[in-house]
Amino acid sequence: MSPARRGWWVLAVAWVLAALSGCTALQLGYNNADSLIHWRAGRYFGFEGEQKADFERRVQRFLGWHRKTELPHYATLANGLGDRLAHGIALADLVWGYDSFQTLLRQTLHAAAAESGDLLDALTPVQVERFQARLAKENRDFAKDQGLADAPGERRAKRVRRNIERLEDWFGALTDAQIERVRQYSASAPLDDVLRDQDRKRMQRELVGTIKAKEAHRRLVPWAIAWDQNRDPAYETLRKENLKEYFSMLLDLDKTLSTEQRNRAVQRLRGFAGDFNALVAAAEGLR
Repeated sequence: MSPARRGWWVLAVAWVLAALSGCTALQLGYNNADSLIHWRAGRYFGFEGEQKADFERRVQRFLGWHRKTELPHYATLANGLGDRLAHGIALADLVWGYDSFQTLLRQTLHAAAAESGDLLDALTPVQVERFQARLAKENRDFAKDQGLADAPGERRAKRVRRNIERLEDWFGALTDAQIERVRQYSASAPLDDVLRDQDRKRMQRELVGTIKAKEAHRRLVPWAIAWDQNRDPAYETLRKENLKEYFSMLLDLDKTLSTEQRNRAVQRLRGFAGDFNALVAAAEGLR
């Protein structure tokens, strides 16, 4: 799930989604999601007293809904991706996986936003200032991590390193030829990081404006589920081109996977599905 959407409670909750896609101890991470959400909220807003108690009730209600309603869909998605990868992927498979995850993400954002509106409307001016200061720090961290002040060549080199690390996390060590294909992707795909940074800040401005106007109860849900609808056309064009190039790279890499590489990724996906189902079963057992 995507770091660019951090900065408010709904997106702190989206840590759950990050755990679903990248945690090697998924059940442990998910079962402690409430603790991490509380920690993040403390950094953003500094809830105290009844406000904190209200926040905790909302978190538990949201996580209960997510575990019961959404995790079965994640299990289905992970198994489906594993089955498709086991037989070799086609472009339609990548599009299906991407669209399916976007649908699940919007459902999660809708539910979390519905729990957040009243809480955000009750923030004090001091809490709003604290939130803005935290966003400013995260923006500086993002710029540093992405190397936005670096020359384009260095930014492309960083993109190569990031993609190799992610791919090797799934498939194990890449061959020289596979690494070269990742380099080719980075050389040909447009750099959209500066415009992505601007889009992050656009969303932050919209959210802070809603909070200051005490309009979160009314505006937050439609804003959350349409978070990607007001992008700069230039950024949207680059983003789509980048995704197209990324899919092309993945299709080429799929043709070169060894049996060991393919099995590693397939088993990881099926392991995720098993974890999702175990989490659902555990919740059912508590009733």
